[in-house]
Amino acid sequence: MRRALLATYSYAEFVGTALAFLPLMAVSAIRHREDLTRRHQGRWMRRFGKLTSQLTPLWRFEVEGVAPADVKTRPYVVVSNHESNADPFLLSHLPWDMRWIAKQELFRQPLTGWLLTLGGDIPLRRGERESVVEMLAECRATLRAGMSVMVFPEGTRSPDGELLPFKDGAFQLAVECGVPVLPLALHGTRDCMQKGSFLLHEAHAVVRILEPVETQGMTLDDVATLRDTCRDRIAASARELRSRRAP
Repeated sequence: MRRALLATYSYAEFVGTALAFLPLMAVSAIRHREDLTRRHQGRWMRRFGKLTSQLTPLWRFEVEGVAPADVKTRPYVVVSNHESNADPFLLSHLPWDMRWIAKQELFRQPLTGWLLTLGGDIPLRRGERESVVEMLAECRATLRAGMSVMVFPEGTRSPDGELLPFKDGAFQLAVECGVPVLPLALHGTRDCMQKGSFLLHEAHAVVRILEPVETQGMTLDDVATLRDTCRDRIAASARELRSRRAP
């Protein structure tokens, strides 16, 4: 009964906070419509994610590690493992701006889809080459304008918390644009909301900022090595977080 009441409250505060943010984000989207980075709109989206996760008594989020000193002025391709729909709420606590890549279906949902659109995130129709080309072009323009992009290179949520194979796209993008990759390892969000379920649970989740990987001097022949290096670092850190928090 207690968990059901807390979950009901959490969904209610999510809807209430979203409705309060929508007009603010709409004004920001109109004011800054010429800005290719969508920086101001994205900040409102991250404020929403951070605030609504702080208001729920079910979740406790934590950030570990030190961000690169230039992360607010230099673009990065940021990559992370993907455990749950709660991941964006945890990652909203990171102290820098990013545009996120999200599947097109999320943009069609009422309320959350409106927030994603107004927040300036980048849609992707998975399995459609034309959409992938459009997404990559938008990411290149964003990086060249000085804004970081956020990618889940697994492409989908892991059903059991084990790391899935990484796709090449994020790492090819980093090499082509000559920007570093910033890996993140997260753990605990799967306990917040499991794949295929809308039930909310009490959980403590953490995201760890890892050392960035420079791409200067790399060519497309180095993409696989870059991908595997980042995946190995994320996997090792995620395992350590999992073992540290085991009962």
